[in-house]
This record gives sequence, C-alpha cells and structure tokens, in this order.
Amino acid sequence: MTRRILVTSALPYANGSIHIGHLLEHVQSDSWVRFMRMRGHEVHFVCADDAHGTPVMIAAEQQGLKPEELIGRMQKEHEEDLRHFGVAYDCYHTTHSDENRELATGIYGRLQEAGRIAKRSVAQLYDPQNKQFLADRYIRGACPRCGAADQNGDSCEECGATYAATELGKPRSALSGAELEIRESEHYFFELSACGDFLKDWLTTAAPGPGPGPRLQKQAENKLMEWFEGGLQDWDISRDAPYFGFEIPAAPGKYFYVWLDAPIGYLASFKRLCAERGVDFDTFLAADTDTEMYHFIGKDIMYFHGLFWPAMLREAGHRTPTRLFIHGFLTVNGMKMSKSKGTFITAESYRKLGFDPDWLRYYMASKLNDRIEDVDLNLEEFVQRVNADLVGKIANIPSRVARLLASQCGGKMAAPGASLLDFDAEELAGLYEARKFSEATRRIMAQAELVNQHMEREKPWELSRDPAHRDRLHRVCTDGINAFKDLLICLKPLMPRFAAAAEDYLACGPLAWSGLGQPLPEGHALGEFKHLMKRVSAKDMDKLLAANRSAPATAAAAPAQEEKGAAYADIKDFAKIELRVAEVLEAAAVEGSDKLLRLRVSLGKDGERVIFAGIKAHVDPASLAGRKIAVVANLKPRKMRFGTSEGMALAASSDDDGVLVPLFVDDAVPAGGRIS
Repeated sequence: MTRRILVTSALPYANGSIHIGHLLEHVQSDSWVRFMRMRGHEVHFVCADDAHGTPVMIAAEQQGLKPEELIGRMQKEHEEDLRHFGVAYDCYHTTHSDENRELATGIYGRLQEAGRIAKRSVAQLYDPQNKQFLADRYIRGACPRCGAADQNGDSCEECGATYAATELGKPRSALSGAELEIRESEHYFFELSACGDFLKDWLTTAAPGPGPGPRLQKQAENKLMEWFEGGLQDWDISRDAPYFGFEIPAAPGKYFYVWLDAPIGYLASFKRLCAERGVDFDTFLAADTDTEMYHFIGKDIMYFHGLFWPAMLREAGHRTPTRLFIHGFLTVNGMKMSKSKGTFITAESYRKLGFDPDWLRYYMASKLNDRIEDVDLNLEEFVQRVNADLVGKIANIPSRVARLLASQCGGKMAAPGASLLDFDAEELAGLYEARKFSEATRRIMAQAELVNQHMEREKPWELSRDPAHRDRLHRVCTDGINAFKDLLICLKPLMPRFAAAAEDYLACGPLAWSGLGQPLPEGHALGEFKHLMKRVSAKDMDKLLAANRSAPATAAAAPAQEEKGAAYADIKDFAKIELRVAEVLEAAAVEGSDKLLRLRVSLGKDGERVIFAGIKAHVDPASLAGRKIAVVANLKPRKMRFGTSEGMALAASSDDDGVLVPLFVDDAVPAGGRIS
C-alpha cells in the first residue's frame, strides 16, 4: 500500500549559518525520506528559514541591512549548504512568505471563532532609547533574590533563581544600555489552558495509520506531562512593535510572536509545493485525513511541537501531527561546540575544504537511533570509521574485482550464483523506518565483512593469473558485484552521492528497495570503474578545526578592558574558594522552576548536602546520578523559595549557545577530594 506522507525538519533561524548541529537533523530526516521513497511511498519533504523575530531584526540593523535583505542572503547560503550535503527538500521556503501570512492569519481567525483568543494587559520592560519592549535575552539587572549585578532577564547565574524580568533591580537594556521602564501593554493569548484534556489524550494515544507507534518517545512524553502538574498556562502569541513579522489583523502595532507562525511555516512551504505540483493541500490539512505528517525536531523545542502546535491545529479544526521524531544535541569530542576550539563547525567550512559529505552523513547515521540521546562527533573515531567501514569494507569490494571483470571478462556479468549476503531485508527496513540507523549500519557492515572474507578466501587476483580459472574468476567477481549492489541499496538512503556514483558504474539505473536480492542478469554490461571513496586523515580533521577556530584575543585588547573598569581577582581571593569533588546521589527537577535541579550530593566523610543548580534546561537529571562533579563547598548557605542551597555546582558554557554542562570529575577521584 502506498502511503502519502509529509515530512518536515525544524526551521534553521535566519540570522546564522548552518553548522553540523543543524546538519544532524537534516541528515536524519533526509535519510528517512529517501528510504521511504525507495519503499515506493509518496513523500513530500519541506523546510524553510525561520525569518521572524527580534534577533533577526537586530542582526539586520547591526549589518546595515533591511531584514528582508538579511533573510534573503541567509536563505541562499542555507540552501547551498544543504544541497552540498545531499539534503534534498522538495521545497525550501521562508516563513516571511505570502503563503505563511495567509495561513497564520487564517488559523488565528479560526482560533478567534472558537473562542480561544483572549486579550490581557501585561507589564513589560521598555527601552526608552530604542523605543521598544525588550525580550528577556536583551535585559540585564540585579537579581531580586541575591542582589548579584548584571544578571539575565529570566534567571540568575549566581544563585540560580528564576524570576520575571520586571523583578530585576535597576534593569537596563543590553542593546542601548538605557535604564528600562515598566509599561503596560495589551497582549493576545492562545488559551492553552482549555486544551489540557485533548493534549493528555493526544500525547498518550498511539498514532494512527500504517506506521503505528507512540506520538513521541516515552522520555519526551514524560517531560511534557510535567507541564500539566501545575496547570497549563495560556500562551502569549503577540509582540509589540517594532517587530519583524506579521501584523495581527485588526490590532495595529501588534505582531504574531515568531513561535506562532514558525510551525505554520511547515504548512506554508508545503502549500507552495502543492501549487507547483498540483497536489491537494486541503487533503493533507483535513482533520479526518488518512495522510501522515511527521516532524523531525531537537529536544529543545519539543514543548512547542508537543503542546502548542497540536493544540493550535486542533482548535483551528485541522489535522494534528502523526508523530514527532525527537533527537538530542550534537557534541564534538565529547564537549559542546566551541568557536575558540574550532569545534563549532559550519557546513560551509566542511564544504569549502572539499570533504566528502557522505563521510559525515554515514558517521551521523552510525550514531543515530530512535532515542533522545546526544550524538558525539569524535573526530578520531570519525577518521577510523570512514576508513574502516566505507573504504575498507564497502568501496573495497568493487575495487577488488572491477578491473578484473573489465580486463578478463569483457566487463560483463556472469550467471548469478548464490547470494553472499545473509540478512532479512524486511527486518532491516523496519530498523530504517523506526530510525534505528545505528543498528542498521551495524548490520550492513557485518554483511560487508562477510563479503570481504569471501574474497579473501577466493583470491580473485590470484585466479586471474591462470587462464584455466577464467570461469571461476568470472563467477567470483560477479558474486562480489551482486553483493556490492545489495549493500549499496541498503546504504543508499544514507549516502546519496556515493550511491549515484556506484549506480553509474553498475549501469543499473536508480536502485529501489525492491531490488534487494535481485542480481544483475548474465551478460549485463558494467560501466567504467572509478574509485568511489577516498580515505580521510587526522590532518584533514586538523584543517577542519583550524578553519573554524576563532582568533585569540590580542594582547592589545587588555588595556582597553582595564579602561572599562574590569575587576580582577588576585590569588588571595581565589584561595578563599574551596573546590571539592561531590558524588551526585540524586538529581531531580524542582517543581515550579524552569531552571533548577535539586542535587543531593555526597562529600565523602564530610557528609551529604543539597545544592540547587540552574541547569535543568540543559541536562537530563537521570544522567547525573552516580556521576562526580566539581562544587564550591564553602559557599555560604542561601535560602531560596525551594529550600536551602548548601553549595554551588560548577558548570561551563560556550558563548556560542549558552548551554550549561556540569564540570564532571574522573570517577577514580574519591568524593570529598579537594580540587587544586
């Protein structure tokens, strides 16, 4: 049965370049789409640039551009990078489009008719110099709990407290430096609180259709269900001018919040594609449709896609997503990406160095599964896996026999013999559909190893020396090429460039999944053989890091920092801090806080302590139990509204993404040990 499927990837933001963290998702979704098409299904694959919001507006202003100019330039760059990596969207659009304006306005109108839009007055911080209300990320001030200066608009880096930006002491604009004023403004809200029963049912009921399964992974379901504990809150869907986006109908000076029209951008891209190809858009959008819609997303945006998006669609009378496919983040050499270390790797830098995109596609696939786990790009392992698997096992098969077939067998296939492979094609297909790519690649490489072992036993290069063995040589080479063809079919969703080159050599046309186990016929003429995959080296990885490493600060910058009044700590100040090793006995989210985890830790003979750490948004608490971390042990206990924190857990972040990672200590170091 042919299935009709719409697949989307999360929208890259229009104020920055594509990096390998983005590529992880685009490669995963593209590989899944390619597989489903090889199975004969009708699949529409769309994406777009997320073009609206304050950051885009500010980035354009800083570059002396109009927002439309910036997003146009970035879209071209994004599309070029994605094409290079074989990510083949049927339509790559922008959220700043006529289609998106029409759909966003239409859905908003339906929500109004359903009584799900409310107006309320909210207090916000206003920048009188820039004449605009500010989002939390552009606000700094004194923490209302501990008094620490220069803290974020929503949380304190010193004590971990969370708060409303209006609670900050002496708030100022991070853009202009001006002191901020509290002003009232009327905002529009989507009444998410009225959708609780529907959402609980939607989250916990299996998806319908021929690809049955849960709506999303159990880990994600559990996290989303936490939102119901304190009652769902209505969602502010408006922002005040100046704002780059779509103005709300009949509400001058009010704009749709970027997260309202961004997911609608999926449908807008698809609508544009439907107009180009004559596809019935309304069939896919209907509430009673038998079509399927899948969203590939990162774990950081599952709240929008698992709560706001399905509720908004349902209340507007449209279909909801069939399933959400959620993945973790990408790390490099075990750490968050860093510009100073060169591990904040852009797609453009990889492309300009001339590296094979299928190297990265295969490596990512070998790490991806159906769970919400971070994927690490270990560059040493990357070199080893590419060379061992792709060069040593896959490309090695035709390299061993192609020239012998051409020189001694007329470049044609003999009558096929028994297959050298031994695996269940439907079982492998099930792994692909379930996104268990790592298990699929493991099984494929195990089969490739069997083929290479067969070649070692048969030694066609030795058979070629004796004309009496010509028939046997022909059969051995033919069996090797047929095995390679089947392995190629298995790898084709992951490695499109490699597959296209190999299909040229096999002269067999585009290979489909149904071709597994169907050997090339006797007398089939092969094309001219060219080496299909070259090796990668550690020096190549050094070049990649060098191309992405930020230039270090120059010595000349130091006096300027002193002139701005930067404070320095001397050795006496540092000596006051007692750094110790703590073993995490228990970690749990703090109810009522978006930022805090409650850590119960052991300091060895000095007993246990409770520490509150503002890392909830960045770390799965289940992953911390049993780990050893660095803590400040002699910090004065601080009473917080959730309890008393008896120390401080140390964490590190990159300026690139602000993601906090605890400072882990080697397990061999005893709890309570001093760090010096």
